[in-house]
Amino acid sequence: MAGDPPRSAGPAEPQASRLADNLMYFARTLRAAGLPIGPGRVIDALKAVEAVGVGTRDDLYWTLHAVFVNRREQQPIFDQAFHIFWRNPQLLQKMLMAMLPSIDAGGATEEEREPMLRRLAEAFSSERDGASDGRESEEEEIEFDAAMTYSARELLQKTDFESLSNAEVEAAKRMIAAMRLPIMTVRTRRYAADRNGRRIDLRATMRAQLRSGGAIPLRYRKPRRRHPPLVVLCDISGSMSRYSRLLLHFMHAITNDRDRVHSFLFGTRLTNITRHLRQRDVDLALARVATKVEDWSGGTRIGACLAEFNAHWSRRVLGQGAVVLLITDGLDREGGEGLDREMERLHKSCRRLIWLNPLLRFEGYEPKAQGARAILPHVDDFRTVHNLDSLDALGRVLSSPGQRRLEAQRSYRAVITERG
Repeated sequence: MAGDPPRSAGPAEPQASRLADNLMYFARTLRAAGLPIGPGRVIDALKAVEAVGVGTRDDLYWTLHAVFVNRREQQPIFDQAFHIFWRNPQLLQKMLMAMLPSIDAGGATEEEREPMLRRLAEAFSSERDGASDGRESEEEEIEFDAAMTYSARELLQKTDFESLSNAEVEAAKRMIAAMRLPIMTVRTRRYAADRNGRRIDLRATMRAQLRSGGAIPLRYRKPRRRHPPLVVLCDISGSMSRYSRLLLHFMHAITNDRDRVHSFLFGTRLTNITRHLRQRDVDLALARVATKVEDWSGGTRIGACLAEFNAHWSRRVLGQGAVVLLITDGLDREGGEGLDREMERLHKSCRRLIWLNPLLRFEGYEPKAQGARAILPHVDDFRTVHNLDSLDALGRVLSSPGQRRLEAQRSYRAVITERG
């Protein structure tokens, strides 16, 4: 209407534009730090901020937290990134890696703080690195020789999965994808034709005699040898989350490297992911696994999950002398209830049972948890799985016959007795 005052849309538009730009840069920083944030999340964040309003700093914090954080392990990274970025957005270009260790980590322990700070350091320095001159990067590439490349690779082999930076995680994924897991061959009950065999093949000999018309040429055969089935049971509870993300890449690599590999994930429930891991594209395979599994980073019910495996899957996948890899830290929220019985049944159903525990990397580790004490007497081998070297060592273990079961049990019982 003519009497209405003119609208003052001018000052509001630049303010909304600056807010949208800042939200976009903040989301880009979180994505560089490892959080799964795409364009859809950024649009949702803009809509949420418009609906709630930016009254106080806490309002903005909890609005963005509701949109960007959907897992417990993402909380410390989001918390640090928010307090750094929204204090001064120019820190995205000016923040130096040396300043990060002095930032409060929101109550995180020293062990949890170091890898978290490294990831944020990479995220805040990505813009600065991308703006550098291309010629300078070329000169830096020329300075590194093959010896230094090998040293970096060797260092990565020994680095704990828990302390890897984002760039190191990507490098580790590529190295895992190139791994080949040698598994020893075992003798089967079937025979194959072999002129140097020790057993006469009567059926083939009679067919050859009929063709020759008089002479009896002897045909020989020998037992066939093939790889036994491999079954992987991997713990994806909260205490194993930092390891399970790379171990899933390991499981994908071995699934596509050989036949008869069966993979299961367990936390509060058991999930068969064998069919999803047979997809050649690792990103597509893990995306399908993520939609299938519903208990990521939750509690652990090892006894109940093994009971479900023994009841519904053991007869299908443990035939012909299967080898079982049990990947867990042995921390059971139900105090190991029924675990001893299910472990005994699993042990008797397979050829070889190997327990892979990342906590074994600590020199003073003792199996004091009730779940760990229930598992240990029923395994044929007990090894750590915390870096690339430990995965290489696993390949050497699987390519050898290993200890006899009674000898293995006696040795582990002796370890328990010594450690009290």
